[in-house]
Amino acid sequence: MSTVAVRLAALLHSYTRGLSELEANGDTLGQVLDDLDRRFPGIRFRVVDEQDRVRRHMRCFVNESDVRTVGAPVRDGDEVYIVGALSGG
Repeated sequence: MSTVAVRLAALLHSYTRGLSELEANGDTLGQVLDDLDRRFPGIRFRVVDEQDRVRRHMRCFVNESDVRTVGAPVRDGDEVYIVGALSGG
């Protein structure tokens, strides 16, 4: 099981008691989110919908790559960034 650094956008800090950086375990983005959800209930649902897809208004990056599926692999030492997507006109 890989250990990754996770950095969260401010919109998720209410789930993590104000933490913006933490570590999580998993070999996929979904497993990382599951690990976070065990410690911070509700955070996974904020990022992933009922069909197990990353929500349209959220963006997840593994290192510098934008990933759109919970099956995206992560490796030991990777950095995962979870942010809200920007939109507007």
